[in-house]
Amino acid sequence: MMNNNQAAYDRAITVFSPDGRLYQVEYAREAVKRGTTAVGIKCHEGVVLIVDKRINSRLLEANSIEKIFRIDEHIGVASSGLVGDARALVDRARVEAQINRVTYDEPVDVETLAKKLGDHMQTYTQFGGARPYGTALLITGISDGQFRLFETDPSGTLLEYKATGIGTGRPAVMKLFEEQYSYESSLPDSIKLGLKALHEATEGKYDVNTVEIGVITKEEEIFRKMSREEVASYIEQLQQQQ
Repeated sequence: MMNNNQAAYDRAITVFSPDGRLYQVEYAREAVKRGTTAVGIKCHEGVVLIVDKRINSRLLEANSIEKIFRIDEHIGVASSGLVGDARALVDRARVEAQINRVTYDEPVDVETLAKKLGDHMQTYTQFGGARPYGTALLITGISDGQFRLFETDPSGTLLEYKATGIGTGRPAVMKLFEEQYSYESSLPDSIKLGLKALHEATEGKYDVNTVEIGVITKEEEIFRKMSREEVASYIEQLQQQQ
């Protein structure tokens, strides 16, 4: 049980504990760890985002669960954690992207947008009367012909990855990526690796209804969500290989 001294540091976002911790930020990270698994993979042909939607009731309309969002033509985002928080950040990202187009008449740089979101998330760790965002984002896109993949967390930390995962299955995903990831892989092979990682993370509990895939390629330079038929095709190929 927490003593009174610990409770004082536990309640306020603006107060450090004696060992230099911000408990509310750590709790927000726990909210992300409880979220569904999302993975991002970068290869020389493009970037892919894959999420597990985790449908807990047969009464639920699968289409109503949205975990991958298009921010601008060339940028997409996957989320894990509190969905409401993710949607608020997505709305902010879309506004920032449009402000950049209106102001400079060009699409926003992926890194610039990721930093703006990271900065915004970080401000909520500094001021009382608000709580940190209970969500992590994978932000991907193409700028100047280069594919980018960034990960944010509730503390506002921003890191760039070749391949990464967020959510409850992150340990299993990262273990597989460390062993099998290659930047030289084709996009279809990268998608299969991502699905394999999701398979490990969910212990095989996924199907076409619970998986969402977003991709951006060098040919199109447009972020899009894959159709149900395309997703089914990749899952079928993976099942045949196993």
